[in-house]
Amino acid sequence: MLVGIGQVRGNRDRTVAGAREPLRLLADAVQAAAADARGTRMLRELDAISLTHTASWAYDDLPRLLADRLAAEPARRESAPVGGHQPAALLDAAAARIAAGETRIELVAGAEAAASTTVLDRAGVDPGADLGWTTDPGGPAPIGPDDLGSPAMLAAGIALPRRFYPMVDTALGHALGESPAETMAAGAGVFAALSSVAAENEYAWNPLVRNASEVASVRPENRMICEPYPLAMNAMPLVDQAAALLVTSVETAREHGVPENRMVHVWGGAGAADTADVLSRADLAGSPALCSTFDRALAAAGLAADELDLVDVYCCFPVVPRLAARYLGLPLEATAGATGGHSAFGGPLSSYTLHSLAACAHRIRAGARTALVHANGGYLTRQHAVVLAAEPHVDGYVGDPVPHDAAEPGPRLVDAAGEVTVEAATVEYDRDGHPAQAYLIALTDDGDRIAGCTAEGDAASARTLTLFPDGPAGEPGEAVVGRRVRVTRVGERIQVDPAP
Repeated sequence: MLVGIGQVRGNRDRTVAGAREPLRLLADAVQAAAADARGTRMLRELDAISLTHTASWAYDDLPRLLADRLAAEPARRESAPVGGHQPAALLDAAAARIAAGETRIELVAGAEAAASTTVLDRAGVDPGADLGWTTDPGGPAPIGPDDLGSPAMLAAGIALPRRFYPMVDTALGHALGESPAETMAAGAGVFAALSSVAAENEYAWNPLVRNASEVASVRPENRMICEPYPLAMNAMPLVDQAAALLVTSVETAREHGVPENRMVHVWGGAGAADTADVLSRADLAGSPALCSTFDRALAAAGLAADELDLVDVYCCFPVVPRLAARYLGLPLEATAGATGGHSAFGGPLSSYTLHSLAACAHRIRAGARTALVHANGGYLTRQHAVVLAAEPHVDGYVGDPVPHDAAEPGPRLVDAAGEVTVEAATVEYDRDGHPAQAYLIALTDDGDRIAGCTAEGDAASARTLTLFPDGPAGEPGEAVVGRRVRVTRVGERIQVDPAP
């Protein structure tokens, strides 16, 4: 169960003086969690510390540094790899160990300080030399090749989330028979709902309520990023945020004097993984891992989706809640939950769902009975969901923390050219609002798959693949997915023309 919940939002004004390194944000969040649990004695008795990956500053052993600050000597220290699914997975695993009697008190936490590192870099301030930030090794944490997608994804230019997720939404819209305007309106609707949630969350980075028209309207302050997503439909990773959760058994909580009405029970959850290389997946318009995760988490809890009081779906880009709502059979706005999404609440990379778990736990303390908290990692690659509740489950912990393999074989990837059928596409814009580059995944007449990106500044190819024939500030035109186009390979790039 969750007995201590702590969150921190730092340096919202983005000043050099307000900069705090992730370790300090993390320690502040942990102290807030201990105070929430009515005392700091738990921290000295920690059996395990599990931390999400920190990308904004590099540490050789962040769990050890945190343990030293807390005067704790946990037998288990874990720093998870990159992944937005990790908070739910780490909490589920901690709850399983506690239920099995392997541990008594565990800490799950994470922090990012990307807003501060960006400000310091622009000001020419060295965080280590000038501000005393930890220098073992210090500097921005490196992102390895495995975190950026497969060689095929890198070659096709789609190994950036801001490019991949809108491509999935174009494929989903086609599968649902939507027009591009309907796809964009659906995304704007859910992100508007998320902004209202964030406005009630004291730890939100952008607590400004926006209506769907404001989210969807392309203008200088809401420029198009990758069709069909303007800036307001993208994650905001340049934030300073941290969260910490203290997890114990009921007996241990009572020993430490935690009031019964502050205990939030972790019924357990489930996880699944899809093929890491998105170009090898069977269907770009869905997520078998997401479906498996929801099916198993809800079945173990003995709940149907419409019986839940709260559903908080990971919202880095609109297509994730769109997929979740459709599979769960819920209205899209019902997935907005209690956090606020990556655009309005803020997107502290791998630690975002720690804030979702904290927000949902507070809502349960306030009277909600059950909450499903979903987390997504990679390119719709790894999914995990956890059920929280006001009362213990009749069977105790019912989770399955080991992720299942949900991969399904897909088409063969080839280097063919010629006439193909568009499977997914997007056009990326520069900061001046001009088309910069187009990205394409398509199927040959033989059922094979091709992928590639155009040369920067190839306006003719962008016109062939754009959803906005009159420019991004105009109305969306006809769907691109399903259209026949002719692909010509020019070195490592492609040119795309309408099929004759």
